[in-house]
Amino acid sequence: MGKTNIGFRMPRALRNGITALASTAVLAACSDVATLTLAEGTGPRPRLPAPSTHLVPTVHIAPAKGWPSGLRPAAAEGLVVESLARGLDHPRWLYVLPNGDVLVAETNAPPKPDDAKGIKAWIMGLVMRRAGAVSVSADRITLLRPGGDGTTVGVRSTFLIGLHSPFGMALVGETLYVANSDAVLAFPYTAGATTIAGRGIKVVDLPAGPINHHWTKNLIASRDGSKLYVTVGSNSNVAERGMAVEAGRAAIWEIDLKRGTHRIFASGLRNPNGLAWQPTTGALWTAVNERDELGSDLVPDFMTSVRDGAFYGWPYSYFGPHLDARVTPQRPDLVATAVVPDYALGPHTASLGLAWSGGTTLPERFASGMFVGQHGSWNRSPSSGYRVLFIPFTDGVPSGQPLAVLDGFLSSAGDAYGRPVGVALDAGGALLVADDVGNVVWRVTSAARNRAANSP
Repeated sequence: MGKTNIGFRMPRALRNGITALASTAVLAACSDVATLTLAEGTGPRPRLPAPSTHLVPTVHIAPAKGWPSGLRPAAAEGLVVESLARGLDHPRWLYVLPNGDVLVAETNAPPKPDDAKGIKAWIMGLVMRRAGAVSVSADRITLLRPGGDGTTVGVRSTFLIGLHSPFGMALVGETLYVANSDAVLAFPYTAGATTIAGRGIKVVDLPAGPINHHWTKNLIASRDGSKLYVTVGSNSNVAERGMAVEAGRAAIWEIDLKRGTHRIFASGLRNPNGLAWQPTTGALWTAVNERDELGSDLVPDFMTSVRDGAFYGWPYSYFGPHLDARVTPQRPDLVATAVVPDYALGPHTASLGLAWSGGTTLPERFASGMFVGQHGSWNRSPSSGYRVLFIPFTDGVPSGQPLAVLDGFLSSAGDAYGRPVGVALDAGGALLVADDVGNVVWRVTSAARNRAANSP
């Protein structure tokens, strides 16, 4: 007997309505509320309360809306923020070339067909969609050449295309290295060039695949240009897919460019992103997104100096010896060696961007420290992140409370006008901020210097 086909197709409006109702119900039903302030989860010794686990995780989203006409982020006292470039396509990462050209990675997650199965994956799909993180990647690097005064763009050109969810960039001599989501590529670069043709030469494959849970791969060159350090995030929240799929992940790699070899430089880092050198000590620092689904107060994201061969806890523990009971079997041998991060940046802030402030022309209070771009939370109520911070340093280590640089990315109704990601200093010492929801690169300068420059 032939198969019967009723031929019913639910109207799109009805399907959308059901999805909206279901997502509203899910998001409303699973939101605990933080009992600690963000300040208590920030600094060298954050408060770490008992974990709070639920069948359905806390979900508290700031829907991505973009900036209404005439609005911009709120700059701290003594600072001015203006747009350097608008109309970009999900700009996430920045790199400033020696001649002052600014490279912008316009990028989003690659297809991840095996990361969309089950109820939790469905919830996360709703989360990412509302947060503005579900769109086809432009797979492009755009060049912005500032005009004479540095406040406008004189040249804007498509610099590199045909990439695969690009993120980190680093120039060594006449070679530009780009970290795709699945490999590091090398491209020949000529000073002043506004475009690069060709596909590039593969330096090394990076862990990827059909899940590729944390796809953003950043890189930085050593001082002498002989090595690259590459961030590779985990393939899960807390190894719920098993450790086999985590091979080479939750780590920072060291690539020896002369020998063509690579090794794990540091491990146990759930999702490292930003990388910066601290000049006083010569230490490499990174910004790391910690694990989710332990409640609104856990676990603080952090920045830390990175020690060669060190283990930082993931997935077995966090902030040193604090065990994550969800992970089995445990590894007490590794936990006993877990390094405590240097500085917590607040729970669920999604701290991504990291830049040392040396050479800045912002006011004196920003002269020595790290700028941090906080992309913003989904697993905390109330929201956290959605701002750019400055962490002051003394003698090569953090030495005080964070200072706000940019805020106002959320509306009073809780919508996201923008989400700051990568941060970098331009050739004039101003701070650049990539905003992947506003599709803007912001430029932050000193109000006093601006007044002096414009005075008759």
